[in-house]
Amino acid sequence: MRQIELIVAGNQRPRRVDTYIADSVEHLSRSRAQQLVEQTLVVVNGKPVAKSYKIKPRDVILVNLPLPEKIEAQAEEIPLNIVYEDDDLVVVNKPAGMVVHPAYSNYTGTMVNALLHHVKDLSGINGKIRPGIVHRIDKDTSGLLLVAKHDRAHRALSLLFRKHTIEREYWSLVWGKPKKNNGTIQTEIGRSTRDRKKFAVVKTGKAAVTHYEVINTFLFLSLIRLKLETGRTHQIRVHMAHLGHPVFGDKTYGGDNPNLAGTERKRRQQAENLLGLMPRQALHARTLGFIHPTTRKEMLFEAPLPSDFSAVMEKIK
Repeated sequence: MRQIELIVAGNQRPRRVDTYIADSVEHLSRSRAQQLVEQTLVVVNGKPVAKSYKIKPRDVILVNLPLPEKIEAQAEEIPLNIVYEDDDLVVVNKPAGMVVHPAYSNYTGTMVNALLHHVKDLSGINGKIRPGIVHRIDKDTSGLLLVAKHDRAHRALSLLFRKHTIEREYWSLVWGKPKKNNGTIQTEIGRSTRDRKKFAVVKTGKAAVTHYEVINTFLFLSLIRLKLETGRTHQIRVHMAHLGHPVFGDKTYGGDNPNLAGTERKRRQQAENLLGLMPRQALHARTLGFIHPTTRKEMLFEAPLPSDFSAVMEKIK
């Protein structure tokens, strides 16, 4: 049983508990949320409630999620762009739209399902749902992903991530032009108190450090290079929104609003046209560098911009 604690924000308006937890717990549908309430697996302030219960500010909600122990990721014949492979690891160029590993109510069509077909042997440290997965990138972010084939390689690569000695460079299109051509964003990132599916800069979060450099500027967008010191969930997307320059096309953090192009009608129309070319966040994991766990050689890989990203770039030029 997996237990998730939700604390209702002080400014939260009354709403049904089933809709609130469906919006707050990742991969949880409204119908499944209703089932959990009916099965008394949702407890508010220490007591089970009906699905019609209206939440109040400061309510403490415990959501108990039964774990399907017998479920394991199955191999699926899904095309993969394998950039590099040896006896220890695999580097894959993940397309936008693909989830990295199975999660609650989403057990097929993921990178792991594809890897199990193409690679066969993967490390078992993360169990049967996330075999080989050393780190993740968001579903709608494209680019390079590092995968371990056995436990020794997995432990060694995980240590590099913990020590922040993995080189990771992202390219992104963001709205507007940052005041400085380069800089460092250093904040704490945690769950948003207003929307539990989102992350935000909050005092109770974990330290997050992102370095950025402007590569080029256009009419109302900038192409920037970003390097991560830490790997918080949605870190780049949260940091750029916090800076006032959300990632282009990012529906979650306000980057899909054509009004960000300015008040001029022509600019808004241009922005709408560009958003139509790329209906996802313009974020690409372009560079991945690390010390090989066996040979100790320096490895460095680069993935070209995908077609949707390139299409926007060509159009705005």
